[in-house]
Amino acid sequence: MAALCMLANASAVHAEDMTFTIRQLTPETALKLAKATLEACRADGFQVSVAVADRAGLVQVMLRDRFAGPHTIDVSANKAWTAVSFKQDTLSIAKATTSPENAGQRHFPRFVAVGGGILVESAGSLLGGLGVSGAPGGEADDRCARIGLKAIQGDLDF
Repeated sequence: MAALCMLANASAVHAEDMTFTIRQLTPETALKLAKATLEACRADGFQVSVAVADRAGLVQVMLRDRFAGPHTIDVSANKAWTAVSFKQDTLSIAKATTSPENAGQRHFPRFVAVGGGILVESAGSLLGGLGVSGAPGGEADDRCARIGLKAIQGDLDF
């Protein structure tokens, strides 16, 4: 009987390890983040595209300002994907992959080694990525993204 009880307890513990809980952005929060980021870029006079991706790198929300170039749609989505995939902002990735021994990942499809892709995190959880394209340079894209994220960070941390 004791062996049967131990076996039942072992099965219960094992079953608990078979699933996990994750936090995800709601579409409403992703849209709020995209709008806040677009406004941050507009305040600096930049016409950009903004992509908010979920933790798997799939785009939840895409906003393109009136005069943002057509290429900015794909670039912003790929910046968000790169940040999520490599768990690092794309400005840091750009700097880290300039040497030949670290440049191999630059050949991956969708990989963008230009600033403007950042992680969206809260309470120790990766929620997704934010990508901006269209400002004059990766540093400006990165700055807009960080201002947009800061504008809604309180909602994420709640």
